Amino acid sequence: MEKEKLFDAYKIFMGLMALMGLIMSFFGFGIPFFWTTFGILVLGSFIVVVIKQNMLSYLLKRCFEAGITLFIIATLVFLLLRLMPGGPFDAEKALPPEVMANLAAKYNLDAPLYQQFFQYMNQLVHGDLGESYKYIGRPVSTIIGDTFPVSFQLGVYALILSYLVGIPLGVIAANKHNSWLDSSSMFVAMSGVSLPSFLTGAIFIFLFCFQWKLLPPGSWEGPSFYILPVLTLGLRPAAIIARLTRSSVLDVIRSDFVRTAYAKGLSQRVILFKHVLKNSLIPVLTYSGPLIADILSGAFIIEMIFSIPGMGKHLILSVTNRDYPLVLGLALLFSVILVLCNLVVDLFYAVVDPRIQLA
Repeated sequence: MEKEKLFDAYKIFMGLMALMGLIMSFFGFGIPFFWTTFGILVLGSFIVVVIKQNMLSYLLKRCFEAGITLFIIATLVFLLLRLMPGGPFDAEKALPPEVMANLAAKYNLDAPLYQQFFQYMNQLVHGDLGESYKYIGRPVSTIIGDTFPVSFQLGVYALILSYLVGIPLGVIAANKHNSWLDSSSMFVAMSGVSLPSFLTGAIFIFLFCFQWKLLPPGSWEGPSFYILPVLTLGLRPAAIIARLTRSSVLDVIRSDFVRTAYAKGLSQRVILFKHVLKNSLIPVLTYSGPLIADILSGAFIIEMIFSIPGMGKHLILSVTNRDYPLVLGLALLFSVILVLCNLVVDLFYAVVDPRIQLA
C-alpha cells in the first residue's frame, strides 16, 4: 500500500513537471536544466517499468529488430532515389558537360552504385548524414537540428490537445449512450474526421484572422501564433480518439466487474475514469503509435499553410530537387520516430493491462 501511494505521488510529481515545462515552452521560456532533469527522470522511470514487468529481453529483441528495419528502409530509399530517372542537378539550366562531371565527381555520383551505397552506410554508422546538394555547405544533420524542434513542438501541443479532447469526449459519449450528448459528440467527431486538414486550416484562417481579426494567420513567433496550427493539427486525431474511446468504453462498460463496482457503491466518476477507462485504452494505444510518429514528425501541410519553419518545407523541396542526402536523412528520422513510438506503445500494453505478457 505504501509503495502504491509513493508511486501515485511520483506520477503526480512527473505530471506537474511536464505541465510546468509545457507552459514555460509555450510562452517561450526554455530552461535546458529543467528539461534535462525531466528527461532523466522519464528515462529512469521507463527503465524501472521495463525491469519490473520483466520486459528487458523483449526490449532487447525489439531493438535488434528495429536496427534491421532501419537498415532495410535506408537501403530501399537509397536504391529508389538512385534508380529513378533524373538526377539532383538535371533541373539546373544548361549546365556544361564538364560542370556536370565535376559535380558528379564531387558528390561521388560517378562511382558505381555499390560503392555509393557502402560509402553512405559507412558515413551513417559514424553519424554523418552527408551534406545537402541544394544547401551548399550545410550538413543534413544541421538542417534537421534547426527545423525538427519546431515540428516537434507543434506536434507535442497537437498531441496533448488530441488526448485531452478525444478521451474525455469518448468517455462522456459512451456514458450517455443514445442521448443527445452522445449524438452531438459523435457528430463533432465525424466532422473532424471528414474535413481534411488543409480545408480546416483555411476555414480557421478566414474566420479568426480575416473576419474576426483575433489571431495572426501564420509564422511561429509566440503563443498567439501557436493556437491555429495546433487546433488544425489536433482536431482530426482528437475526433478519431474520441470514436475509438467511445466504442471501447461501450464494450467494457457492460462487463461483470463494472456491475460489481456499481454494486459496491463506487461513484460513477470513479468507475468510468479509473476502472472502465483503463481497460478501454488498448485500441487507443494501438492507434497512438503511428499517430504520435505522424504528429511529432510534423504535419507538412499544416506547416506550409501557416508558414511554420519546420521540416515540411525541406521534405517537399528535397524530393522535388532530388536532394539525396536530405531525403535519406528525413526518411530515416521519420522511420526512427515511428519505430520508437510503436515500441513504447507495445511496452505500455503490459502496463495498462497486466494480463498481456510480452516475450
